[in-house]
Amino acid sequence: MQDFGKLEDFIFEKMSKTHLPGLSIAIVKDGETIYSRGFSFRDLEYGLRATPETLYGIGSVTKSFTALSIMQLVEEGKLSLEDPVSKHAPLDLKSGEEPVRIWHLLSHASGLPALAYAEAYIRYVTGADGKWMPVASSEDLFNFMKDANKWALTKPGERWFYLNEGYVTLGYIIEKLSGMRYVEYVKKRILEPLKMTRSFFKKEDVDADRDVAVPYIITRDGECKKSVVPYGIGADGGLLSNVLDLARYVNMYINRGNYDGGSLLSEEHIEEMEKPRIKLPIQIFNGEAYGYGLMTIPNFLGNKLVGHGGSVLVYTAYIGYIPDKKIGIALLANGSGYMLSQMSLYGLALMLGENPETLPFIKMERTFELLSGLYETYKGTMKAQVVEKGGILELQIKDKYTDMMIPLIPENIDNKTKTFYTVQAGGKLPIEFMTDEDKVELIYERYRLKKVGKL
Repeated sequence: MQDFGKLEDFIFEKMSKTHLPGLSIAIVKDGETIYSRGFSFRDLEYGLRATPETLYGIGSVTKSFTALSIMQLVEEGKLSLEDPVSKHAPLDLKSGEEPVRIWHLLSHASGLPALAYAEAYIRYVTGADGKWMPVASSEDLFNFMKDANKWALTKPGERWFYLNEGYVTLGYIIEKLSGMRYVEYVKKRILEPLKMTRSFFKKEDVDADRDVAVPYIITRDGECKKSVVPYGIGADGGLLSNVLDLARYVNMYINRGNYDGGSLLSEEHIEEMEKPRIKLPIQIFNGEAYGYGLMTIPNFLGNKLVGHGGSVLVYTAYIGYIPDKKIGIALLANGSGYMLSQMSLYGLALMLGENPETLPFIKMERTFELLSGLYETYKGTMKAQVVEKGGILELQIKDKYTDMMIPLIPENIDNKTKTFYTVQAGGKLPIEFMTDEDKVELIYERYRLKKVGKL
């Protein structure tokens, strides 16, 4: 029997640090859900705890449902992945003279950098920003995108640019070719066959449910502010679900499209969805790439890992699975705190029998924790702080009148002497941290500083 104590400790640590109100998790192995649990609160005001049944928005994990729907239509011969988008939608997307094709939208390889309609909409309805974006339908979006070709930067297929608008367009194409509304298509062709009976797009369905996570914005000061669900998002991120339903969905992929004696998609087309198409800009394990509505890490601790994350600011999500090992995970939370993808990789490493503390991002986090703190020069003549800020360390030297904020970019953190650098006067200034268990010293420019306490 798998012991999930270490994973639970890690989840508790990261929820505490990033003020996540609530979280739910499910883990699958060999076709069964072997672990599920809710952590903390789905509703802070009424003290209602999160459960494995709790509903959350899954954000861009919805894109995998949209991609799966497109692949079903491909399998039925209703379209080709090489079709220009203009063949099926009133949108003549081009980059230069090269038409954007269906597969380009599926893999975020259209050549168009993000137009950010969804980001603007989410921030407006949650009160985080004041930019109103009047896009409530595909037709509104096409009007918004009228001059989008001028925004293209590369030829289609050359570079990855995450494009929510592309997935809204795919939702329109699903409606046109199936003769069904997008939400009804997904319900009939995916949710109902998988018995995902508590996965919804519509507000009235969510409002009628007994166990829904309150959406929260976590402010820069760590305050959890009750917010609203951005229901205006659709094929690019509009589904709400729970980890038990998502466990069924993950198992379908692990089983190569099969479920309970039926099939949603052929094994061939499932593998087409997972095949790396466009290299991702962030490379942690080397080889990370986007397929069709799914991201692939070809070498995660020696295994192919497939997954996708999601965020609508007030909800975050991640699903991931290792098909060869028949294991998978689903996490959902009602806020934007510690990255659920990294929490999931920690859990999957444990499932593989590996030490998750060796994962690159965990090593970086532990290093930052060790180095962060209060520092002093000789006999306390000058004081400084090293703090984690925006995913990097920052050296802060302040007095009554001035602030020095010096970003520290890591170079080598594997040895006892950990090297960083900053940019000064257009040049590269090396910075060293000398560590000996819990003793830390910092060499910055002319100064030697000792760590004397925690923040």
